[in-house]
Amino acid sequence: MKRLIVAIDGPSGSGKSTLGKRLARRLGYQYIDTGAMYRAVAWQALQAGIDLDDPDAVARVAGALRIELEPRPDGVGVRVDGRDVTEAIRTPEVAQGASKVSAIPAVRRVLVRIQQELGRRGGIVMDGRDIGTVVFSHAEVKVYLDASEEERARRRCTEDAARGVSTDMAATRQAIRERDRRDKTREDSPLRCADDAYYLDSTGLTIDEVLDRIEALVEQRRGKPCSRD
Repeated sequence: MKRLIVAIDGPSGSGKSTLGKRLARRLGYQYIDTGAMYRAVAWQALQAGIDLDDPDAVARVAGALRIELEPRPDGVGVRVDGRDVTEAIRTPEVAQGASKVSAIPAVRRVLVRIQQELGRRGGIVMDGRDIGTVVFSHAEVKVYLDASEEERARRRCTEDAARGVSTDMAATRQAIRERDRRDKTREDSPLRCADDAYYLDSTGLTIDEVLDRIEALVEQRRGKPCSRD
């Protein structure tokens, strides 16, 4: 059976990572969290005391960094130069930093090359903000996962609380709003729904309901040739 590339795009807090992990497990595919890669760059830059508004300095960090993604039962582990940073990159500060570094074209070029190499053989579920539009514009299955701003803020606060991080709902909503603005207005690979993507608003839906819909979409495409243009 043909091993497909499943591209999941969408704004912060829409549930891409949760969906991607579970979908990959169901399909027996590799899950690749590209957002974690941008977080890793931001984390390393912050650790080195580098100003995230200095694109040349951040690009040098990205170019020298060795990022490893490790499949784990609960998703994916992240190592930076051999150090496990899976939890360290999940703080609100790093999340905002990732939004800044992801807008730097030189950083995107470095990471996109890595992402394309990771997924070139297929059999992957990759989520991010430009997977179906740039990284794998020929992906057999493209999904744009969305949700209301309020719902996304609620989910993010719930995730933070589960990690023992106290966050304020109003502040989280503002951070999401700012992240959306950066992602959608950046010059290089802005967040948008690909013309041939399946748009799904997950507001009010359970993860199982979302998962079932996307799995059905994947099953429709399995075994069919991929159109590459």
